[in-house]
Amino acid sequence: MQLIPVHCYSSNNFKITREALEEAYKKAKEEDINVKGLIITNPSNPLGTTLDKDTLKSLVSFINEKNIHLVCDEIYAATVFSSSPSYVSVAEVIQEMEHCKRDLIHIVYSLSKDMGFPGFRVGIIYSFNDEVVRCARKMSSFGLVSSQTQHMLASMLSDEKFVTKFLSENSRRLEKRHDMFMKGLEEVNIARFPSNAGLFFWMNLKSLLKEPTFEAELKLWRVIIHEVKLNVSPGSSFNCSEPGWFRVCFANMDDETVDVALNRIRELVGKETKKPVGMKRWQPNLRLSFSSRRFDESVMSPHSPITSPLVQAT
Repeated sequence: MQLIPVHCYSSNNFKITREALEEAYKKAKEEDINVKGLIITNPSNPLGTTLDKDTLKSLVSFINEKNIHLVCDEIYAATVFSSSPSYVSVAEVIQEMEHCKRDLIHIVYSLSKDMGFPGFRVGIIYSFNDEVVRCARKMSSFGLVSSQTQHMLASMLSDEKFVTKFLSENSRRLEKRHDMFMKGLEEVNIARFPSNAGLFFWMNLKSLLKEPTFEAELKLWRVIIHEVKLNVSPGSSFNCSEPGWFRVCFANMDDETVDVALNRIRELVGKETKKPVGMKRWQPNLRLSFSSRRFDESVMSPHSPITSPLVQAT
């Protein structure tokens, strides 16, 4: 399978426009690539934003006209911040559209993000296409969920009061952590793309690049990994068309670790801009533990985040 990126730009808030879709589709055809479908993530990874109803309708219209499939990954659906408008699924949108080829639309979901169960490996495919469902059912035999796990999840999910409360509290905490990070970045004049969902945000470090190139972006990324000891992902690993953007995950750490991360970002900005930046005092009982694994440039890359050296504050 070959992926052709649909390029979006900060000048229009990285929106997926019809023009961008047509351009990517045309490029694929010129390279003699048989386009089979369009894959999107809603809420977006790495932007941390939700697609509005008009954009979703535009996507559905596009795949209908081209007679290709639409695969919508909605794994972050319940991470929308409590102060944001409610989430709109593509399943809702197609109910309002006439002459929609529903057998071309497929939704994938998992309990890994919304419920915090990545180790259970429980995924869902929701499709109007019987052939796709049959195929998925056959493939599932290679990764069956244990009967014990199924029983536990069925019991938990049937408790609607608990699930509603859990998701609401999770959404509130994500927004609180997000705002905490944003406030820290604003103190050192680091811009970020406005987000309203997800476990991450899109940070703009263009001002720290030696030159506006992807080579300079990777050099800065290596500085952040080697010297600053923060695990972030450069925009080029997401096929971003503009150098200088980085994805930062904020949900997989406690408040003390957030303070450590923000202090390191302040130190980075001070070093790269040659300007003094106010540093918060570290807590005396905070200990840093580093991965003992030696950095291997041939193994590690921005496209393989699993092997990135992690730093944990304990």
